[in-house]
Amino acid sequence: MGLNDTPSSERVHIAFFGKRNAGKSSLVNAVTGQELSVVSDVKGTTTDPVLKAMELLPAGPVVIIDTPGYDDEGALGEMRVRKTEQILEKTDLAVLVIDGTDGISSEDKSLKDIFVKKNIPFITAFTKSDLTESTDKPKETADEYAAVTVSIHDKDSITKLKNIIAEKVSEQGQNDKKIIGDLLSPSDVVVLVIPVDAAAPKGRLILPQQMVLREVLDAKAIPVSTQTETYEETLSILNKKPKLVITDSQAFAEVSRKTPDDLTLTSFSILMANYKGVLSQAVHGLKAIKKLHDGDKVLISEGCTHHRQCGDIGTVKLPALIRKFTGVSPDFHFTSGREFPEDLSGYSLVIHCGGCMLNEREMQSRGRRAAEQNIPFTNYGTAISYMNGILTRTLSLFPNLCDLIRDK
Repeated sequence: MGLNDTPSSERVHIAFFGKRNAGKSSLVNAVTGQELSVVSDVKGTTTDPVLKAMELLPAGPVVIIDTPGYDDEGALGEMRVRKTEQILEKTDLAVLVIDGTDGISSEDKSLKDIFVKKNIPFITAFTKSDLTESTDKPKETADEYAAVTVSIHDKDSITKLKNIIAEKVSEQGQNDKKIIGDLLSPSDVVVLVIPVDAAAPKGRLILPQQMVLREVLDAKAIPVSTQTETYEETLSILNKKPKLVITDSQAFAEVSRKTPDDLTLTSFSILMANYKGVLSQAVHGLKAIKKLHDGDKVLISEGCTHHRQCGDIGTVKLPALIRKFTGVSPDFHFTSGREFPEDLSGYSLVIHCGGCMLNEREMQSRGRRAAEQNIPFTNYGTAISYMNGILTRTLSLFPNLCDLIRDK
């Protein structure tokens, strides 16, 4: 993905589900105009989810996902079905692919029920219309399944499906969300404290920093970027009072000490938690930190995968801060990327990163999973500001959380 491309986490995720040999992969290839998936007459050809970030006109930037058959069998088949179920957690729009020559199966009905339960918008595509007697919508699915009949040999039917997909994508309006831009006015000065240390990616900024910087510019505000070491000097040479200071959460303690009381301070991680829709839950979960005991299991989870380095925030700095703050030694567990346990019942607390590499639905799904199992859930930036005694200050941008903050 190039510098000008939309990050995958900010794209609408469109996943194709169905039984083996329903024509999912062939339909994915027809919709994308690419040989994205391997196609054969052998059942179970797709053994792992296939993801492709692309521009799908007229829908715009999307991630297309082809999944293994939901009716797969045997030990390996069960693993493939679990992979498919994982994809459901990040699916913004589902396409239920049903073999038009076979009709609706119990697996198709199960998938439809899952979409409804998880509130996932879906379209049903009956494939192989060229092999059926009529291209009319199957009567039993006219209302319940919002069906469309397609054939990979009929370009008009594929175009019709793409237009329906575009309509559904447009209804979700994900591209209108702002991480900070709607809080700014033209000419506001925004100071961005961006540490460049061993953990910083070489030659680039991490995604939340990029997103914030771009939105500051789009708001016609004035971004001023600096590092922790040069932060005080940066403030001293500004002729205009900053509207806001945004720092990496790792530097909260030092930056807070150096920031005058009349300046608003927050972090990229807190802004990202709000952007992903989990900030209120993250604040609720903070009270569990003080209740930790020796040996309590704490899950620290990151949405991305990266090489762990000395001083890593998730595996080193955050556990050290928790031990110092609580005076106890919990049993820390770590996950990254797609790994996130289905069963959280053994944990006393889940602390998640800002989730910049996860789309909104998957991030909220993880938070919801914790809530359904009554497991406290918070995030890096919120937890770090709380343990540094600056929670009220760092959440002052969000007055709706004031009552929650007072309870901590």
